[in-house]
Amino acid sequence: MELLYGPIRDYAWGSRSAIAELQGRPVPSDGPEAELWLGAHPGAPATVDRDGVRVSLVDLLLAEPDYWLGERVVGRFGCRLPFLLKVLAADAPLSLQAHPDSEQARAGHAADAARPDGPRNYVDPYHKPELLVALSPMEALCGFRDPARSAEVLAGFGVPALEPVVAALRAGPAGLREAVRALLTWPADQRDGLVAAVLAAQVAGPDAELARLLAAGYPGDPGVLVALLLHHVRLAPGEAIWMPAGNLHAYLRGTGVEIMAASDNVLRGGLTPKRVDVDELLRVLRFEVLPDPVVRARPVAPGVVCWPVPVEDFALHRVTVEPGGPAVPLPLPGPRVVLCRAGKLTVDDGAGTVTLGPGQAAIGTATAEPLVFSGEGEAYVATCGPSGQQLG
Repeated sequence: MELLYGPIRDYAWGSRSAIAELQGRPVPSDGPEAELWLGAHPGAPATVDRDGVRVSLVDLLLAEPDYWLGERVVGRFGCRLPFLLKVLAADAPLSLQAHPDSEQARAGHAADAARPDGPRNYVDPYHKPELLVALSPMEALCGFRDPARSAEVLAGFGVPALEPVVAALRAGPAGLREAVRALLTWPADQRDGLVAAVLAAQVAGPDAELARLLAAGYPGDPGVLVALLLHHVRLAPGEAIWMPAGNLHAYLRGTGVEIMAASDNVLRGGLTPKRVDVDELLRVLRFEVLPDPVVRARPVAPGVVCWPVPVEDFALHRVTVEPGGPAVPLPLPGPRVVLCRAGKLTVDDGAGTVTLGPGQAAIGTATAEPLVFSGEGEAYVATCGPSGQQLG
């Protein structure tokens, strides 16, 4: 095991306390700290210490892929770490967004590369499914809810201009595409009036409160109304949400551990000053109802839980070592990235040991030896999937 040093992304919606508190730094931080990246994505790779010099994890993997990744991972994913582990800390809503599947990402990346200039949608040829586990109480929008319920909510505002959208939603899932397209392509000169009419309606309840929250940051953005078609999820610590390809979602506030395929492909639909490509977003969205976006932790061994997801790129486990309790083994092959959430933990992968405090991370090589956790505390461990299997 070797200590891993992750960069912090300073997006405007980030918290000035959550990541700093986790790492034991002064609060508030000098500016917003939105995401701590612990991986080898070229956009912001983590580093490892080599004789006092921080070396990019990307360079290390390329130089010794079999040592760091192993033949199995290289054969399946190439000379790259297929997952990216993050700490995400939101003090304000993120954009409405979705991510492509593998085929869409490859085709989109190739099409972007073939154009000599112009905007780009696909910075990577890879898909980007995501799992987020709440560390604090967390709110998010995730997946389309029952269109009948959405129709009832929009109709309740009593705004005549929304009647065609309400009618589309009353047609059930078959009308979702029409409803979303109508809202996202609403005439630009009429958007302020539409959102203002919704806010002026004498309506109480969580949906009206959500509309007011989003409109405070993005007045006149039709994404305020698209958000009302989604599940408004409130996660307790330890609960998770799963965001497969084509799932429209947005984080609203809170802190969580996020793991995803190592890609930065994002198609935005609103609630952002960044570029929005409505046509491309509509092309990748899956207009289907998501019955329950919440993923509950599954115990897989003493002191170990996971959140099962149906991908091979990543798996996430949480290891808890009780004070005075026995060491906890985690018999999963490398590569493995470990983030200490609390306490003080010693981690041994058979090739070396590290001791981690809160907010510190480490990476283990492709050795098949189990990780062994001792001391006391809590850690999140990212590996390649599949997840959910019982550990022996």
